[in-house]
Amino acid sequence: MAKNTQTQGTADFDWDALALDGYTATERAELSDTYASTLNSISEREVIDGTVVSLNKKEVIVNIGSKSEGVIPTSEFRYNPDLAVGDIVPVYVETQEDKYGQLVVSHKIARVHSAWNKVNEVLKTGEVITGFVKCRTKGGLIVDVFGLEAFLPGSQIDVKPIRDYDVYVGKNMEFKVVKINQEFKNVVVSHKALIEAELEEQKKQIISGLEKGQVLEGTVKNITSYGVFIDLGGVDGLVHITDLSWGRVNHPEEIVELDQKLNVVILDFDNEKKRIALGLKQLQPHPWDALDGGLNVGDKVKGKVVVMADYGAFVEIAAGVEGLIHVSEMSWSQHLRSAQDFLKVGDEVEAVVLTLDREERKMSLGIKQLMPDPWEAIEGKYAVHTQHTAKVRNFTNFGVFVELEEGVDGLIHISDLSWQKKIKHPSEFCKVDDPMEVIVLEIDRENRRISLGHKQLEENPWQVFESTFTEGSTHQGTIVENKDKSGIVSLPYGLEGICPARHMRKADGSNAQVEETLDFVVIEFNKDARKIVVSHTRTFEEGEDRPSNKGKSGGNSSSAVKANNSNTEKSTLGDLDALASLKEKMEKGK
Repeated sequence: MAKNTQTQGTADFDWDALALDGYTATERAELSDTYASTLNSISEREVIDGTVVSLNKKEVIVNIGSKSEGVIPTSEFRYNPDLAVGDIVPVYVETQEDKYGQLVVSHKIARVHSAWNKVNEVLKTGEVITGFVKCRTKGGLIVDVFGLEAFLPGSQIDVKPIRDYDVYVGKNMEFKVVKINQEFKNVVVSHKALIEAELEEQKKQIISGLEKGQVLEGTVKNITSYGVFIDLGGVDGLVHITDLSWGRVNHPEEIVELDQKLNVVILDFDNEKKRIALGLKQLQPHPWDALDGGLNVGDKVKGKVVVMADYGAFVEIAAGVEGLIHVSEMSWSQHLRSAQDFLKVGDEVEAVVLTLDREERKMSLGIKQLMPDPWEAIEGKYAVHTQHTAKVRNFTNFGVFVELEEGVDGLIHISDLSWQKKIKHPSEFCKVDDPMEVIVLEIDRENRRISLGHKQLEENPWQVFESTFTEGSTHQGTIVENKDKSGIVSLPYGLEGICPARHMRKADGSNAQVEETLDFVVIEFNKDARKIVVSHTRTFEEGEDRPSNKGKSGGNSSSAVKANNSNTEKSTLGDLDALASLKEKMEKGK
């Protein structure tokens, strides 16, 4: 019973009435309300301001008005080496109480949250901000801006090309936000934009004071393949490669180097586009003005080939003084050739001055004039009727051009290629570069023309044919072609005859056809035109031409015709020895 009495007494004990701290329950409630009123209403995942109450090398203690203080690593304040007790800093509340009852906050996340709002606002206003250059990366630098990592392209560091990015690492610099990618959270800043804004006003002032012909000192800022950019003290000008030197320049690096200071003259400028054209060579006297006054047409000069073209070569005989050797002045040859067949860049040559215009500063030169003209003694070397070996160069529809020697060409007309062969185009007879024996037929020295022949190397067979294919003689032939209402008849010894259509009729009234072999009577022989006209019809209508004989004695008439034909054949056979000899010669010639 005593045990139950004790338990009952503990359960009924009024613990709140026990004032161990000297406060009554009412007073304690009042104090609790007063303490709670001193605390801020804090929500998690919220950015609020806090006050630095203490700091050391590892931690920064921040009071945000909560029951406990936040602890932030000192590394999050690396961008601000001047941080001190009492400074107000933004913090991000991650958790009000962790498992240890500790408040968890972050200054870095707070900066990121507020940074996006700031950079977007700065992009709109164009405000100049300060950032810390953290490190170098491909193509530029990484900059800490409001806690965000922004990209500074190398081209946006300065108005002049930067060759060493490392000198900017670890420094605070001023920037303008030029681009933001909201999707990928990328920020691009520029330091060059600040400089350009300052230089823009300077450019206006500088350009407004420029005058053509004015000489200024500048610094070589950039070198390209087409020219040199010169910094004139806030504004750039371009010296084109053609205005660097009076002589030929392959690349501007041959004349200037980076950071070199030099004087230039203003050639032209554009106020609107802010372009300035500069010149360097104009400050030097023109080489043509210093050219030897005693130099005249016909004089010999020496120089170096500096430029090649299909039509000729430019030779520099003095710095800035060039002359053109046209391809036609490189050789006495009349063949169309390229200048590269004779010269190349870098060749040292001697030439003759052909034309000289000091006012226009132009000069033409020749090198073939230093060699003897083959046409000067042409009659003695290639006399008419003399025989020579030539090389086939090219064809035309009317003949073959051959070269007797360099600079001496001749023409073999298509009619002078062969006595017998019917040639439609010279390419049927010979090929380019073939050697060919020729005979000089005619020389025109004034017009530099030589007429040549090839068939004249052989005896004219038509003189022998004249006594064989006499008019009225009969020969066997084969019709090989019908052409222009006539038949082409293949006759002995490789000759061809023409048989008019009305002479193609046979004894049975039909017309002779191609590939038929028949007897033909020669009705016309023209030695000069190399033409033979034959008739098959005449072989059986000979008596019809003499109606009187036919009416009186047809039999006798027929016998007379046979006798006549027999005599004709005998006379033809009498020339066979000469023809056989001629045929042998022609076969050897072929």
